[in-house]
Amino acid sequence: MTLPPRDNLRGGAWMLADMALNIWALSIVKALGLGFPPAQLVFLRAVIGLILIAPWVWRGRRVFVGVGDLSIHALRVGLSIVTLTASFFAIARLPFATFTALNFTRPVVTMVLAALVLRETIGLARWVAAGVALIGVVIAVEPSALPPGNGLPVLFLAICAGSAAVIATRRLRAAPTLVLMTFYTAGLALVTGPIAALSWVPIPPEHLVPLLSIGVFAQCAQACFLRAQFHGEAGFLSVLGYLSLIFSGLVGYFVFDEVPTPAFALGAVLVVGAALSVSYGARRRRAPAA
Repeated sequence: MTLPPRDNLRGGAWMLADMALNIWALSIVKALGLGFPPAQLVFLRAVIGLILIAPWVWRGRRVFVGVGDLSIHALRVGLSIVTLTASFFAIARLPFATFTALNFTRPVVTMVLAALVLRETIGLARWVAAGVALIGVVIAVEPSALPPGNGLPVLFLAICAGSAAVIATRRLRAAPTLVLMTFYTAGLALVTGPIAALSWVPIPPEHLVPLLSIGVFAQCAQACFLRAQFHGEAGFLSVLGYLSLIFSGLVGYFVFDEVPTPAFALGAVLVVGAALSVSYGARRRRAPAA
């Protein structure tokens, strides 16, 4: 199968859509997550996702014939289960912007893994931009002010597993998007279903629609994420992902009354500047010569 060349602008557009949808899904988890076990939330997300993609799975069932790289698919699903469950646990216990900011150690790990495992070339400018953005994250988070509790260790577990899952996804670039989405969603449901059943908490009627919406937002975000990874380079997408810090800061302020500090604002400026510099560089490289 001949794959098209990487297109960072197209990949970046899909990445922005993925970030927006994920933030809304996580907002619901943060608002309601303390009342439900993480496995139950992940299971509900997976079941709704399977319902949404079922018509496409049936119509495109032939793409599943002779699917290869099953071990990598299984690794990706396992890492994704750890990532999502740990993330749902942590987001309910940490400020929204702090959760997102700490997650930005993940793109740096992903860039390193992409260079080592996938042999992708990551230019000096992107390394510098990633470094600037990481400094911005440290300033914004103010590590000395982080709250105690179990949220942080579990979040670090999610960061490590999530970085490895992205690399596994990029190793499966030739796999059809429908196959990736189906394996991911079905795997989440099969593994978390029994765990959720053992710790199931009855859902009040007023929480049913918001909880089911998690699956809708997250499944659409997963589709956007896969298209972003298909089109974009790891280095470009990693730095562009820092823009999510700004989005989450706005949601934290307007939805959860989390007032950003001056340090957070300074760090956010560095993050945005790094992300925009990479986006501008990609556009300039694509511009036709005069």
